[in-house]
Amino acid sequence: MTEGPTRRVRGSRTGRPIMALLDLLGRRWTLRILWELRDGPLTSRALRTACDGVSPTVLQARLVELREAGLVAHSAGQGYALTARGAELEAAFMPLYAFAERWAGDKPNDATDAG
Repeated sequence: MTEGPTRRVRGSRTGRPIMALLDLLGRRWTLRILWELRDGPLTSRALRTACDGVSPTVLQARLVELREAGLVAHSAGQGYALTARGAELEAAFMPLYAFAERWAGDKPNDATDAG
C-alpha cells in the first residue's frame, strides 16, 4: 500500500491527489517546515527556531498533518525528519529552488518584456 493522506484533506472532494497535495502544502508554515528538514532531522525546538518563531501550536498542528500524510516521521532522540516520500517531494522542489535563485538574481531590465 502506498503512503498518502490518512484523513480527508481540505480541497480533496474532487478525488484528485494534486489538489489534496496543493492544499496541504499551501497551509501556513508547511513548506517552510519541509524546507528546514531537507538537511536532516531537527528537534521540535530546533525546527521552531529554524522557522523563525512559528508558534508551538501551529508547528505541532503542521507536524501532525505532515506525519499523517507520510511526509515526515518522528524518532525519539533525533526529532523530526523527512520520510522517503518527503525526500521525494523535496527533490521535486529543487528545480523550483533553482528557478527562484535565478529569478532573484535578475535585474528588472534583464527580463524580456512579453507585453
